[in-house]
Amino acid sequence: MSARDGDAALRRRVPGTDTVRDEDAFDVEAVAAWLRSISPDDPTVLAGVDLGDDDDPVIPEVRQYTGGASNLTYLLRYPGADLVLRRPPTGTKARGAHDMKREHRVQSALRPVYPLVPRMVGFCGDHSVIGSEFYVMERMQGTILRKELPRELRMDRVTTRRLAEAAVDALVDLHSVDIEAAGLGDLDRGEGYVRRQVEGWSARYRRARTPDVPDFAPVMKWLAAHQPEDVGHCLVHNDFRFDNLVLDPEDVTHVIGVLDWEMATVGDPLMDLGGALAYWVQEDDGPLFKAFRRQPTHAPGMLTRQQVVERYAHGAGLEITEEQWRFYEVFGLFRLAVIAQQINHRYYHGQTTNPAFRAFRPGVAFLEQRCLRIIRTGEGRLTPTRISPRDVVPELLGVPRVVLPLLAGGVHDARGKVTDMLGALPLLDNLPLIGGRSAGKSDGGR
Repeated sequence: MSARDGDAALRRRVPGTDTVRDEDAFDVEAVAAWLRSISPDDPTVLAGVDLGDDDDPVIPEVRQYTGGASNLTYLLRYPGADLVLRRPPTGTKARGAHDMKREHRVQSALRPVYPLVPRMVGFCGDHSVIGSEFYVMERMQGTILRKELPRELRMDRVTTRRLAEAAVDALVDLHSVDIEAAGLGDLDRGEGYVRRQVEGWSARYRRARTPDVPDFAPVMKWLAAHQPEDVGHCLVHNDFRFDNLVLDPEDVTHVIGVLDWEMATVGDPLMDLGGALAYWVQEDDGPLFKAFRRQPTHAPGMLTRQQVVERYAHGAGLEITEEQWRFYEVFGLFRLAVIAQQINHRYYHGQTTNPAFRAFRPGVAFLEQRCLRIIRTGEGRLTPTRISPRDVVPELLGVPRVVLPLLAGGVHDARGKVTDMLGALPLLDNLPLIGGRSAGKSDGGR
């Protein structure tokens, strides 16, 4: 078998991984030596893992996970089992972000009371090992959904709905965790969580803003003027979406793991739900919103955003009016825009070469338009997202207005000219329909 064939075979066995990008490489032998030297947090994780010894060390094969855009995640392929390593990205980082020690601590504390958390191997605060803090944990074996539902799952509307309900219920269960019993009560900064979030994310956006994105001033002003009191305090994940859920491979309607606890804290549960629904693109949303979809929430049978809110409210014992929900929906979309802009800031300043990050700039501009639409019209969870390309494409992509009629006629009609001006941009590959005409297969291959 050639090296290329072997590499392709490995990628088939471990979906979502690729060779490590040069800018994200680390000293694998140093990590292997560190693993041999420590007493693991949970010894059961290393049962059956052949680490070797100092005289005959085993050096794992390393793959980099391609999903995610914040902390870097790697697969360590050892004989007997795989492990996962998490470390911060290179380049300028948002203040308080990418705290590996905190992320490790939260998961270690949560595991006994919320068993969907991965088991930890250990945390390393010694920067001499790979140049940053990092931690290692188990690799949870299961199915992780990406943009589409895999055809081999053969899911009908009934099982798809059960999957969506299971995801919502997992969030309800998380919000029910006794934070004192978990030893995480110190994460609670008391009343004012909503206010701190609005002020904090607004400040983050101002710091991360680059000349190629809107200022979001009307959105930030509206959020500051309409913020509600906290409805409660609980453990919040702050990045709850399908590609952070591990599903039972024998029954994908059963959630067996929740990953990526980077932003977990104690806060308002509806702020967490609003953040989760910022990613929830539903079946009847317009093509521009679908262009940024990263999970299969558009699939037939999936809950709508309204149904998610209703199921969550029932499970959590809350009453949520549509007018109340409008704030949380706008905040969730704004917060997503800030996250996207922090990544765009790194790409704009040449701190990362990941080509996927080119699409974050248009995403930021689109999210501003979505927020403004909800603010101005009261449109919320009951209404699908429909924003015209004419509203956002010039701001999103810097496309001259002469190109808009081409976009309105179908992305494929304009692809050559637009690509000449902009280069290959994932947004154009993802746009399923513009102006009602087909641009190849519709989203989801339906």
